[in-house]
Amino acid sequence: MRKLRLLLGDQLNLAHSWFEETNENTIYLMAEMRQETDYVKHHIQKVVAFFLSMRHFATDLKAKGHQVSYFQITAENNPQDLEKLIAICIEKHQIEKFEYQLPDEYRLDLQLKTIASQLKIPAEASDTEHFYTTRNELENFFEGKKLLLMENFYRNMRKKHHVLMDGSTPVGNQWNFDHDNRKKYKGEIPVPTEKNFHKNITEILHEIKLSGIQTFGNIKENDFSWPTSRAESLVVLDYFCTHLLQHFGDYEDAMHTDEKFLFHSRLSFAMNTKMLSPKEVIETVIAHYHNNEAQISISQVEGFVRQILGWREYIRGIYWKEMPDYAQLNALNNHNNLPDFFWTGKTKMNCMQHAITQSLDEAYAHHIQRLMVIGNFTLLTQIHPDQVDAWYLGVYIDAIEWVEMPNTRGMSQYADGGIIATKPYVSSGSYINKMSNNCSKCHYNVKEKLGEKACPFNSLYWNFLDEKKDYFKGNQRMSMMLNLLQKIKPEDLFLIKTKAQEIIANLDGY
Repeated sequence: MRKLRLLLGDQLNLAHSWFEETNENTIYLMAEMRQETDYVKHHIQKVVAFFLSMRHFATDLKAKGHQVSYFQITAENNPQDLEKLIAICIEKHQIEKFEYQLPDEYRLDLQLKTIASQLKIPAEASDTEHFYTTRNELENFFEGKKLLLMENFYRNMRKKHHVLMDGSTPVGNQWNFDHDNRKKYKGEIPVPTEKNFHKNITEILHEIKLSGIQTFGNIKENDFSWPTSRAESLVVLDYFCTHLLQHFGDYEDAMHTDEKFLFHSRLSFAMNTKMLSPKEVIETVIAHYHNNEAQISISQVEGFVRQILGWREYIRGIYWKEMPDYAQLNALNNHNNLPDFFWTGKTKMNCMQHAITQSLDEAYAHHIQRLMVIGNFTLLTQIHPDQVDAWYLGVYIDAIEWVEMPNTRGMSQYADGGIIATKPYVSSGSYINKMSNNCSKCHYNVKEKLGEKACPFNSLYWNFLDEKKDYFKGNQRMSMMLNLLQKIKPEDLFLIKTKAQEIIANLDGY
């Protein structure tokens, strides 16, 4: 039987059971398509990274003896559409059965189900064999429960997969070391030189330009540093274990203007394209910890494991539980527009300037930059979650909808009304000052609420609480801040709100 097996750009798992045996009657289909580059405007580094990774994967498959039909973005016979592509290949190769791996994005899942149902040959979907959980495992775990608490899910995952467990007891005698993961970085520990691969990407950049793909962000033609093969991904994993893990947990939430990455692994792109599996990443990190317990504390390792075994699997489960309605949620009824400086980084707010410029330069920012700087600002200024979603999905190299949307629309923007977060993650400038050195070099004064030099986050914060107070009046986790809001004198609150409205009306002036 002649089979056509589709592989999407985020299904680069060489360990998949599909590849255990070679068969000249099985053809693997891979394609760079305008359908995938155009559904949202992407960062140029993201497009380059996906195309390079796909090409390296196709080369690896061919080297193992598999038949691969690969359509580059500029190929004349590339229809740039998934349905047309499958139809062309079925006819050309006289295919008798179509197979695909379950997509991780709802739109592609729906499209492939529709395509498969209309084919005149049998079609079958397989698991990607990547995640710890199935699509519906989280939904089943929380069945009948009102709160979808990640911590409960995380502990269950630790027990089920026996990760950092000593029998039924968590290693270190506590489940969560989050309180140990909040140190401010003051330059006291040197950050190792970042791991780069220094690839020349002139040719692929020319192909992308020739194809007419519209992108944004910055890129260096002779110094592309992201891993785009499994071999390079394993190098990044080893580098993290050897050079960064020792201090990862301590400075997990820290920000510093002189350090773009601090001790973060930057493994997310390799994992989200499935060049690395979460299981092998976790097992490698834990093995390194056990071999170096004199130098590495459990809090460093648990913080890392929690991000993958807990948060990553949790977010995926929420996505499949709540889609497609989740994509339309706007619980706080926010409708303002994203300011132009999100595309340029030109703002006088030092924290925003650094976080956005880094995002445009590197296609990356770590979770606190995304949540408590950029996301905090967009929520306080009440930007429409659709616009925030589109920017996050486009700008970050690791952003695939299943992981980006719940993190952005849910955790960051509270547009889901509390499905993920029990309270909105908003703060005045004080949190940013606590976790970074941004405020000491800023045009604005973090201690002031009013006046030309007042930190915009301060008036925006109290304005947000006042405007949304009716929505949050029954939320116990918001009660302390709402009580503080009530203690502000009406005349002072009026001035604060006037200042906030002036900022919102003129975002690009700040």
